[in-house]
Amino acid sequence: METLKTELTFIWYYLDRQFWQIFPYWVIGMILGSVISVFFKNKIHSLMREMKSNGGSLPGIIIASLLGIASPLCMYGTIPIAASFSKGGIKDEWLASFMMSSILLNPQLIIYSAALGTKVLIVRILTCFLCGIIAGLLIRFFFKKSSFFSFKNFDEPKNKDTDPNIFMRFLKNIYRNIKATGLYFLIGILLSAIFQRYVPKEAVTFIFGGNEAWGVLMASTIGVPLYVCGGGTIPILQAWLTNGMSIGSAAAFMITGPATKITNLGALKAVLGIKHFIIYWAFIIVFSCSIGLLINIIF
Repeated sequence: METLKTELTFIWYYLDRQFWQIFPYWVIGMILGSVISVFFKNKIHSLMREMKSNGGSLPGIIIASLLGIASPLCMYGTIPIAASFSKGGIKDEWLASFMMSSILLNPQLIIYSAALGTKVLIVRILTCFLCGIIAGLLIRFFFKKSSFFSFKNFDEPKNKDTDPNIFMRFLKNIYRNIKATGLYFLIGILLSAIFQRYVPKEAVTFIFGGNEAWGVLMASTIGVPLYVCGGGTIPILQAWLTNGMSIGSAAAFMITGPATKITNLGALKAVLGIKHFIIYWAFIIVFSCSIGLLINIIF
């Protein structure tokens, strides 16, 4: 009984410390996400629609990747929007850039990721931005004569931010954010506390940092089943980085995690078809491993 009490005390210590390290970023991230969703979402999507008649393909790919990161929507919201973009004549390479970077990152997750430190935050933003650009370029070069997406039976998503009182609209959006991320945030902190208590630092260094190529490959692989919610994985990543995970391994995990999140995969399979879905999987694995190794060389 005394042993159990001692263990629970240790878990509570790690949980409390982790909670207060991450909690401010979670709150600020939710507020920023709601501000963008309520006040700027339509403007971001209008800019995407205006690209049809402006600029060349490469500048469009770059802008689309930036707009994807700025968009506050999850993948289930992004795909219907992308369907409306496609019906409006937006090129497939622009759609690929927008959707790819939107899967990987959003303003809310940027704030969450600041808890991992400035260096990791910059790496996350740049790698997600680059992933969107490369996805667009690949579609441009290899699918010039055929369509990569099939947006059948997708309609414009219903706008939930419709309350006539703008303050209430904002509060309702924050409430939806809490419902969507709160439980995963708490689970992530609990798992991180358990991890810090029972997993030796040397094991983390061996798996994710000792052999850089092996560490990147392991991070890419673990990102597939482990990633559920962006906010929920931040405490775990923070613990791993503290215990010896390389930045390249973290970058690989932050690519494969959201890109292979189960809910995202289900939505993507519906618009890609099995052949293009396999191509998407291969791209994610190759890109995450390559960028992880490159980052380890740089740092």
